[in-house]
Amino acid sequence: MSVTEETTKTTAPPASNAPAKGIQVTEKAIAKIRSAMAKEGLSASEGGLRLGVQGGGCSGLSYNIRFDTQPRERDRIFQFGDVRVFVDPKSFIYLNGMTLDYQETLMQQGFVFVNPNSSKSCGCGSSFSA
Repeated sequence: MSVTEETTKTTAPPASNAPAKGIQVTEKAIAKIRSAMAKEGLSASEGGLRLGVQGGGCSGLSYNIRFDTQPRERDRIFQFGDVRVFVDPKSFIYLNGMTLDYQETLMQQGFVFVNPNSSKSCGCGSSFSA
């Protein structure tokens, strides 16, 4: 019998010469976002995935991920094919340069934040400090 757990984790970024600007999303994450939006009945032309950071969690800050029907006035909007990602200005300070990935293993599945701005994260992987 297999047990799966939906999680959100933070991992250290892969080594690179130049930091990425904005938000990057892997193909695997895009496919998962697209299928989840379809299940929610959310139109890709109007809605999108909202990424954010809020105070709290074991390490001081935690990630917030949810669907939104439309961007807000000051949001940064990132387009990946037919998938849009919305980030508010305050969260962008902490998320600039990060990559959103999706991983599936025998023990767990979920989105993974690869964030170069994270100086420390806790064992649960869903909170960090910058």
